[in-house]
Amino acid sequence: MLKFLVDESSGKKLCTNLKAEGFDAIYVGDIMGAATDEEVLKYAQKEGRILISNDKDFGELIFRRNKPSSGVVLLRIKNDVPSARTECIFSLIKKIGEKLSGTFIVLTEEKYRIRTIKDSN
Repeated sequence: MLKFLVDESSGKKLCTNLKAEGFDAIYVGDIMGAATDEEVLKYAQKEGRILISNDKDFGELIFRRNKPSSGVVLLRIKNDVPSARTECIFSLIKKIGEKLSGTFIVLTEEKYRIRTIKDSN
């Protein structure tokens, strides 16, 4: 089963919506508010959670600084409101499901780009 860690930049409502659909989701603000990006990424990796974020810095941590990750979905939504975030995430899950693990995905309303994270687990 997919497990998610929703970054503060993506909002608590997205986390609530994932939980309502039966997903195992935790909101960063509830467990480690004001944590650094590196701390958030480390926690997600340790717990085997896919991080959902609007923060581009996670790409830097993973691909330039070689930090391990269980997976990241980077939201690049034009109409960046909770309902749009939720709709895009649910659509992505429906399309690729378990293939989210171990990947870095840039997600927009129209498409997604997927890149495998080297040595993700």
